[in-house]
Amino acid sequence: MSLSYEMIALLMFASMMLMLLTGQRVFAAIGFVAVAAALLLWGDGGSEIGFSAAMKLMKWYPLLTLPLFIYMGYMLSESGIADDLYKMFHVWFGPVRGGLAIGTIGLMVAISAMNGLSVAGMAIGATIALPELLRRNYDKIMVTGVIQAGSSLGILVPPSVVLVLYGMIARQPVGQLWLAGVTPGLMMAGLFVLYIAVRCWFQPSLGPTLSKEERDVPLAEKLLLLRAGVLPLLIFFCMMGLFVLGYTSLVESSAVGALAATLAALVKRRVTRAVMGEVLRKTLGVSCMFMWIILAALCFGAVFDGLGAVRAIETLFVDRLGLGPWEILILMQLSFLLMGTFLDDTAMLVIVAPLYVPLVGHLGFDLVWYGVLYTITCQIAYMTPPFGYNLFLMRAMAPPEVTLIDIYRSIVPFVAVMAVGLALVMAFPQIALWLPQMVYAR
Repeated sequence: MSLSYEMIALLMFASMMLMLLTGQRVFAAIGFVAVAAALLLWGDGGSEIGFSAAMKLMKWYPLLTLPLFIYMGYMLSESGIADDLYKMFHVWFGPVRGGLAIGTIGLMVAISAMNGLSVAGMAIGATIALPELLRRNYDKIMVTGVIQAGSSLGILVPPSVVLVLYGMIARQPVGQLWLAGVTPGLMMAGLFVLYIAVRCWFQPSLGPTLSKEERDVPLAEKLLLLRAGVLPLLIFFCMMGLFVLGYTSLVESSAVGALAATLAALVKRRVTRAVMGEVLRKTLGVSCMFMWIILAALCFGAVFDGLGAVRAIETLFVDRLGLGPWEILILMQLSFLLMGTFLDDTAMLVIVAPLYVPLVGHLGFDLVWYGVLYTITCQIAYMTPPFGYNLFLMRAMAPPEVTLIDIYRSIVPFVAVMAVGLALVMAFPQIALWLPQMVYAR
């Protein structure tokens, strides 16, 4: 019995989803289906697909940025430098209505600029910021949403690990993708701050100001905290500044960031054997996980290229359904939102990127811009019930008084704000594209 290419592609998707539902690791499910399909379709010659993908991965020089940036983030967080940053926001923003919540968004942006993973921001926000906010009578529903929304910026603000993965699969320059994420990421953070400020202005009980005793901090102490808190930001801006000005390549800038983070921790005398062991263990674990996922995705994509499945999907959307480019793009974004209710960002990307990315290029859209759209959609999907990734992370880390119902209610206004941000980037692509175009034009 012979099967059409469309049916083979459908069977591959169904097999992969079945394996994911049984609890298999993402890279194992995708890689197994890809290699098994290659062997069944092309016999012994199909084994070359996996080997070729591995060689392509090992030759991809920008991949060196992945472990270096992950190391930088964990060094700054495990050495306690991120704690200094929150103390600075606490003192300087405390006199403002909702000031600590606004400062928490600032903390989340800074952690995102250090690490590139949303889980790092969630962990720091839930363990450092959330207890402080609740102790100062901030509304538990609002601050739970603040931490979830703020931590989602980790996959958009450089050095975003998700954009590195997208760049590898879509064959787009990681440097351009990171620069494209800067303005949308800051815009999204600005929208969060605006929402918090307006909400707390009309409902002061949601975010009360600090008491007079807590606000009476000597100027010298404030300046000392400012210096300690600004240190990680200076590390990031020096690192990215050298890259933007053309003094360093992308890989060199990641090495500068890793070295600067280590020196900062050494100067503060916070590098112990335990800290270094924890940093290296976490860096190795996360880096290996992403390399396996990229390898599996490349295998899966190669099988789809051989099947001609991309052309079949394009024919379905354009010729049979008669949809226009923007209608197809919106359907893609909606499918990401749907998948985000039960998959994480990397799983979504490696499952559909072999189909979506070539189709987006054929429709005439910029693939760097689409990478930003995908990432913002992942942010929204992270917080979408019933199985949003951030919802369960927050439930695991939140104190007992924050219930699952509170967590679900907390994300509603922030998802609406993120949808506005997504619509703005879709309507005005230059929000994402002007910075990479300006830098690379030089």
